[in-house]
Amino acid sequence: MMIPKGFSLFLFLLVFVESRFFFGLVLGVAVKDKDVWSSSLEKNMDSTRSLEVRFNNGPAEHWTDALPIGNGRLGAMIWGGVANETINLNEDTLWTGTPGDYTDPDAPNTLSKVRKLVDDGLYAEATAAAVNLSGNPSDVYQLLGDIKIEFSDTHAAYDEETYQRVLDLDTATVKVQYSANEVEYTREYFTSNPDEVVVIKISGNKPSCLNFVVSLDSKLHHHSYVNNKHQIILDGSCPGRRIAPKVYGNGNPKGSSPQKSIKNPNPKGIQYSAVLDLQISDDAGELQVVNGRKLRVEGGNWAVIRLTASSSFDGPFTKPVDSKKDPRSESLSTMDSAKRYSYSDLYARHVDDYQALFHRVSLQLSNSPKSAVGNSIKVKEDKDELITTAQRVESFKTYEDPSMVELLFQYGRYLLIACSRPGSQPSNLQGIWNKDIEPAWDGAPHLNINLQMNYWPSLSCNLKECQEPLFDYISSLSRNGNKTAKVNYGASGWVAHQVSDIWAKTSPDRGQAVWALWQMGGAWLCTHLWEHYTYTMDREFLRNKAYPLLEGCAAFLLDWLIEGARGILETNPSTSPEHMFTAPDGKPASVSYSSTMDMQIIQEVFSAIVSAAEELGKSKDDLIVRIRKAQPCLAPTRIARDGSIMEWAQEFEDPEVHHRHLSHLFGLFPGRTINLEMTPDLCKAAENTLNKRGEEGPGWSTTWKAALWARLHNSEHAYRMVKHLFDLVDPNHESDFEGGLYANLFTAHPPFQIDTNFGFSAAIAEMLVQSTVKDLYLLPALPRDKWPNGCVKGLKARGGVTVSVCWSEGDLEEVGLWSNDSHTVKRLHYRGTTAATNISSGRVYTFNKHLKCIKTETLL
Repeated sequence: MMIPKGFSLFLFLLVFVESRFFFGLVLGVAVKDKDVWSSSLEKNMDSTRSLEVRFNNGPAEHWTDALPIGNGRLGAMIWGGVANETINLNEDTLWTGTPGDYTDPDAPNTLSKVRKLVDDGLYAEATAAAVNLSGNPSDVYQLLGDIKIEFSDTHAAYDEETYQRVLDLDTATVKVQYSANEVEYTREYFTSNPDEVVVIKISGNKPSCLNFVVSLDSKLHHHSYVNNKHQIILDGSCPGRRIAPKVYGNGNPKGSSPQKSIKNPNPKGIQYSAVLDLQISDDAGELQVVNGRKLRVEGGNWAVIRLTASSSFDGPFTKPVDSKKDPRSESLSTMDSAKRYSYSDLYARHVDDYQALFHRVSLQLSNSPKSAVGNSIKVKEDKDELITTAQRVESFKTYEDPSMVELLFQYGRYLLIACSRPGSQPSNLQGIWNKDIEPAWDGAPHLNINLQMNYWPSLSCNLKECQEPLFDYISSLSRNGNKTAKVNYGASGWVAHQVSDIWAKTSPDRGQAVWALWQMGGAWLCTHLWEHYTYTMDREFLRNKAYPLLEGCAAFLLDWLIEGARGILETNPSTSPEHMFTAPDGKPASVSYSSTMDMQIIQEVFSAIVSAAEELGKSKDDLIVRIRKAQPCLAPTRIARDGSIMEWAQEFEDPEVHHRHLSHLFGLFPGRTINLEMTPDLCKAAENTLNKRGEEGPGWSTTWKAALWARLHNSEHAYRMVKHLFDLVDPNHESDFEGGLYANLFTAHPPFQIDTNFGFSAAIAEMLVQSTVKDLYLLPALPRDKWPNGCVKGLKARGGVTVSVCWSEGDLEEVGLWSNDSHTVKRLHYRGTTAATNISSGRVYTFNKHLKCIKTETLL
């Protein structure tokens, strides 16, 4: 490029940089967080490794072999069948039931009796009496149906060595490829968020090679028919009343109880509609209607299937019978919009939308200067075939391939993008993917760890938008929870218990008190509101969304607390989620007072709202004054005689020391009341507690332990829990496993629960970067011998800061920090060295291994 005479090089560069910035804004080209900053160390990393979940051994045999795609609201599981293909479909508003009455006017009388029994030390009797505080079960997440594709007989004799089925995390696309009768067939699948449509393209490399029949089916009550000779419409309905609950193995519920009285046994349930549109090549092929319900393609070059779906669900407070929504009309309208775009345009719009989120963060881990491990390993030297993901999981305990950690970390981010987007329902126990009328634990959001864990990676892993459905859900809970608090407990504010559903159920679950009686579900969720603010520094969010919800939650907690001996504020009744103890009289019990988790959550909520009030100038409000008065009176976290954290207010005998829940360590993670700087004695007790609990447990327990060890800056134990998860689960004998991974990288309780996938991503982020609003801890739990070299780019830290870190031979090399819209002072911490720095918005700062700033640049 020629520079005009008299035009200084400096001025030229300035104009060039500003032009790039201007045209980037005009064209909508945004620089991804992972690309803002770079390090010279990256050239030593293998950047060619693809992020994919791979099968080479034929179609899925089990649901946990199928590959998930989703756009937040619509989900699909791709089996990759050859002679017959099945695509399981889900829509996130398909649930049983109708809005409920989540109050119990008899509860206050029962509550008084239970409290008296607790005060008298009759804990077993209090546990038995507390069953009368239980409510009805949640409603049940349902499925939409299936797309079924029957191919011609020639496909059955396919060449097995040519088969591959791959989920590409970089593009959120599944591709199935195989050869049959000398034709190479390709199928591509994705679910578009901007166009609200599932898209499938089927093609072959020879003319007129496509012959298949497509139809829609469902396990729910439905009717399907062909519309306009190229569409299939499926209209269906969800049950207005759920089937009686099942009882599951080692998790809750451990027993069942009859539902309380039901006024209307057969109400109208949620209605839904799906529209499948089939387009074939213009120059070849014929489209035929079969039996009025199916479509046949004969002699096509290619075919594109689009599917849209919607329901009559109009929010948790509107009965389906009163809904004005027309799901068929909505689905047809969405289809008309999607058909305005060609397949290529739909794909491009999908990828642009998805990558704007997914490409914010990159992670590269290596156990050598240039890692040659990972999915570049060949099965045979003479065959360019990549090994399957299942094989990589199986080999992890031997080779500890760091690229598998990268893959599972990014898979968690992929799944969160796929199942939780603005306007969707919050991710449930299975995200949005479900194949059953009666899924395990109803597929319902569980508020005593599982729903919260689903959103642990949303902030640190740079996916803040994906948390919006959770906040909308908390708002709905607060409306119903206000009634529950008033009627059941005579309290102000709002409350939610252990399990909920799409109708924002806030009353206790049915059954035993050990799981059903827990008033802290809403309070735990409220800690996410404050966390969102500390990461984003979004004052409007704090003022308009978070603070009103925190106010209601804190008001309930103040009323729920009871003054005990020596002026200590206590909760009664109280349980430690799903964990029994042995009472002093030798009887099994679960109900006592002031469980450690109760008090730690209350401390966290009170601290959050006091800090929020200071930010918003509300420190003198009556509620805040009352909270400040209550804070020093809260029952503290105590250390047992054996040096561990006490789980209950008294040192009860624990009949199950290896219990899966780590409730009494909430204050360490995800809470912040236990930390190495301020409470070293409690941190030592937390370490003893983790050792006492052991390493075994379901998947979500494993990743919680990894995050807890990371908070203690114990890289060895954090990594042990990471490694512990890499255990390939056999779906035919899943009851033999505790935790582990299925072949499609879904995580196992077992059965499948998605929380572990999200917990894993959060735990890895916690091992690499930890923060407060003022402090940033770099590589606090890096397993230096396992990942001696690496870079993570685009993680978020509290205070509105984005962080990129590179290290070599186990030691920090370079750090990049920047903030888009806030000015903050940060103390950087690395292995005993601390340095203070000012981070101004719009600037990128580079620090060396000694935490000295060596370069600043303008953020473009």
